[in-house]
Amino acid sequence: MNVPLSLYHLPTCPFCVKVRRAATALGVELALIDISRDPAARQRLLDARGRATVPVLSIPSESGERLLPESNDIVAFLNEVAATDQSSAA
Repeated sequence: MNVPLSLYHLPTCPFCVKVRRAATALGVELALIDISRDPAARQRLLDARGRATVPVLSIPSESGERLLPESNDIVAFLNEVAATDQSSAA
C-alpha cells in the first residue's frame, strides 16, 4: 500500500503492542503517533471520536482520514493491506 498509515498508540498498551507486532510481521509500515507525548494528537482523537482510547489506525482517504479503532479490526485491515500488497507485487 502506497498510502501512509498512522497508528495512534501508547507504548505500553497491550492492544497497541498487538497491532504493532502484527504490522511488523506482515511487513506493513506504520507511522506511530504516541498520544502520551503528543497532546495535539490526543486532542485530535478526542475531537474526532469523543474519546482518546487507543489503538486507532488513521487511514488517509479522499475525504480526509478514516479512523479505525479496535485492535482486532485493525489487525484484520492490516492483513488485507498485506494481501493486496503481495498480489500487486506478483
